[in-house]
Amino acid sequence: MFTGLVQELGTVLDIARNESNAVITIKAAQLVAQIKPGDSVSVDGVCLTAVDVKPDSFTADVMVQTLAVTSLGQIIAGSAVNLELAARLDTRMGGHIVQGHVDGTGTLVALTPGAQWMKCEVKVERSLLKYIVAKGSICFSGISLTVGEVNDETSVVTVWLIPETIERTSIATKKPGDVINIEVDVLAKYVERMMESKK
Repeated sequence: MFTGLVQELGTVLDIARNESNAVITIKAAQLVAQIKPGDSVSVDGVCLTAVDVKPDSFTADVMVQTLAVTSLGQIIAGSAVNLELAARLDTRMGGHIVQGHVDGTGTLVALTPGAQWMKCEVKVERSLLKYIVAKGSICFSGISLTVGEVNDETSVVTVWLIPETIERTSIATKKPGDVINIEVDVLAKYVERMMESKK
């Protein structure tokens, strides 16, 4: 489990692809001292398992299916990625419950700078809209955010980014058309399941 509070902005050093998977090496100078082989690490919102750890980087395997349904299929050497270690029992829940199981992807529509905040608009898959509500939580590429607006006609979800988020994550480096990993609030899915069981 994660909280959606990015702990380090890592850099992809290498990604080696074959027919069945890919091996990704990520520079994480700050967090690597806390990572052991077998540990879970959120990489742009995708839960990966560290298989090799070096003084300033770690390596993880990425399955073909994960490459196909997340933004990891498009990253290259030099790409910035949001990193978070798995939460501990004594972790402050400053964000929200994030599992690292991407529900779908979205497309960045626009980033509009403001006086202090930045407006971020992402078009999400229509099937995910029922789980997204204004003032609720959503995870964009590993970042816990509060939903500002939901446009059911255009499938565009709007959030506002504070300076801290802009500085500490990769979101401000994105361009219109870039793929964003989406994980909706798991509590919404639990509620849906309970409602269905009562029918």
